[in-house]
Order: sequence, then structure tokens, then C-alpha cells
Amino acid sequence: MKLLFVCSSLDLTQPFSATPAWWQLLKGLYEIGVDVLATTYQGPAIESLWWQAIPNPVKREGDLFTALRKFVQRPAATRAVNTAGTGETASDRAQRLLAQRVIAPRWRDFMDRVIPKHPDLDAIIFLTIPLNHVNGLASYVQHKYGKPVLYYDGDVPASLPNFAGFSSGFKIYYGAEVGEYAGFISNSQGGGEALLKMGAKRVDTLFYGADPDVFAPLPVSQDIDLFFYGHTREYREAWIDSMIADASRQLPDAKFAVRGRQLGDLGKTQMLPYLSFSKLREYSCRAKINLCVTRKAHASVFASSSSRPFELASMGACIVSNPYLGLETWFEPDKEIILLNSGDEAVERYRWLLSHDTERRAIGTAARQRVLKEHTFRHRAQQLVDIVHSYR
Repeated sequence: MKLLFVCSSLDLTQPFSATPAWWQLLKGLYEIGVDVLATTYQGPAIESLWWQAIPNPVKREGDLFTALRKFVQRPAATRAVNTAGTGETASDRAQRLLAQRVIAPRWRDFMDRVIPKHPDLDAIIFLTIPLNHVNGLASYVQHKYGKPVLYYDGDVPASLPNFAGFSSGFKIYYGAEVGEYAGFISNSQGGGEALLKMGAKRVDTLFYGADPDVFAPLPVSQDIDLFFYGHTREYREAWIDSMIADASRQLPDAKFAVRGRQLGDLGKTQMLPYLSFSKLREYSCRAKINLCVTRKAHASVFASSSSRPFELASMGACIVSNPYLGLETWFEPDKEIILLNSGDEAVERYRWLLSHDTERRAIGTAARQRVLKEHTFRHRAQQLVDIVHSYR
């Protein structure tokens, strides 16, 4: 099988949270024998051992577009009024229309250059690019070349119009032509129904996972009691306060640490330096307990997967999570992960886990075994191949 991916980004230095997952997914596809071609919507198409990189056809335009977007999102410019009451601001709409006029034609030219060179392509898959920037592209490719074009939205449900999305992200569905795609793939089981109501012809679910070779346990001393890594408080303020800030004050002898940005007042918690993405594994493995604080959108819609639980489990971490609807789809509570019912429960759980080393380590071991059995990116790659086969 040969697949062409248009990824939102492959640059790990940029603030696109799904980029590490795309690396692992494409690597997993390579490992099961898929011929992978990859380009990017933003930034350079980075070459790797696992895919053939094709230069981004709109890198210059994308860089200019990003600069323009940052300019209009300055505090004085973010007070734009809603357009037609849809939740899309005037500046959002202007950016979308500009992209449709300038960027979409470049992508049609790109497909006309690349697809004839690879007539054995089985499908083209867009990985969470702003689909309302490229209206008509999927229809163009499917009608001209007979190749299915699939859209994988890895941000469901936060990306959907009934959720606010992220302040730093695109509102990708306003003005989009959802029905032009052969089908959608969603990271969220519960969010699939919303995509169908929006006009998607078909929706398949493909959860996140972890590469157990990348996210593997390290033989390091556990000198951190509780650790959290993530960016911004957005849509999880109460749980960050109760699980980290308040708990650190109530457990003054426990060492709390975080690595992240814009998390607010974290009480007696130590802030660790960012350093590099690869440093995360060491930080997590140094912690006796790893905290998973999932944003409200994902936590409130059934089985809306995010990367963090799979990454932590793959490293053999003892995970304590805020309430997360459908988490039992992937892990068994109290055996493979600790699931809180309330913020008040956090301190009690922390105390028990920190005083029971054998039981705590057993939870982490069980979590990694579950990943190896069901949730590696090789599993996800095979599931994606099965989805593509079903379109043939």
C-alpha cells in the first residue's frame, strides 16, 4: 500500500501538539510495510528514515500567512465581531477567504505534479490541516484521479463548531465543504456523530497511541513525587488547581514538578526547564506519579483520545487522571490507571500511592502491558490500513 499524507506539520519545534503523534503514526505505517509519502501544510516537509518527504508547495505562503495571523491576533485585534453569529470572527473569515484564493490553487498544482508520478497511490490523507482553507481540493483529486481523499481530524471534539476550539488554533469547519471527502477519521468515538450531522459521508475512529520504543521506561532514580507536563490552563483550570496547585500546598513534604507553559499559579510546584521534547521521557520516568489532566472537551465526550495517557502508560508510569469519559475504553481504572472522581480525592490518592511502592509500580507495569497489547502506533497503523482498504 502507498499513502500520501498532507500533515499539519512535521516540525517538532513548532507549537502543534499532534506533531509527535504524526511522526509515530507514519513510522508505524513504515514498520508494517506501507510506502509513505509525506508533505506539510505548515513549515518544512522533514525527511526521515520512515517516509519520503515531498517539499511543502506553500511554505512561503504559509510563513507569510502565519505572520499575518499573528499580527491580526494581537490583543487590539482580537476583539473582532462575530460574522453572521457563527462564532467565526471577521478576521477569521478574512483569513479563510484569503487562504482559499491564494493557497488552495497551489495545492491543486501540487496534486497535479505528484499524483501522476505515483499512480499506485491508494489514498491521500489530510492530517488535521485547516480543511476550510482548501475547499474543492478533495473533490478535484477524486474526480480527476479516482483516489479517495480522507480527512483525519485529530482534535475532535475541540475542533468542532459547538466547542470553542483553542485560542491559538484555526476554526477549521466554518465555511468548509465536509461532504466532499470520501470519509472522515476521528480520534473521538463520541465525536463521530457530530461529523455525520455536519455532512460527512462516513466516519471511522482511529485513537491515538504510543510508540513503545520511543516512550519506553528508563532506569532512573525516581526523585520526583508527582509530575505533570502540558501547555496552558485552557479548559482544565479547575483540575490543574485541585490536582497540582492545591495538592502541593496540602502535601508540603511531596515534591511536585511540572514542565509546561502558561499554567498559572501552581502553589509549591517546581517548574522544570523545557530543554527538548526528548527530555520529557526522563522527567516522566523520574516521577513516582504522573498526572494526566485532560481538557474539558476531550474529557466530556465519550472516548475522545489524546496522546498523553498512551505516552505515559507506554513509559510504565503510574497515572492519576481527572475524570475522563470513556477512559475505560483503553485502560482499566484502579488496575492500569487511577481515575479521580473529584478534586478532593486527589490528595488522598496521592498519599496512598506514595506510601505503597509495590502497588504503585504494578499499576505502571500493567499500563505498559496494555499499550503493548492494544495501543501501539503499529496497531493504529494497521487499523488505518484496514480503513483505507475498505474504501477500495
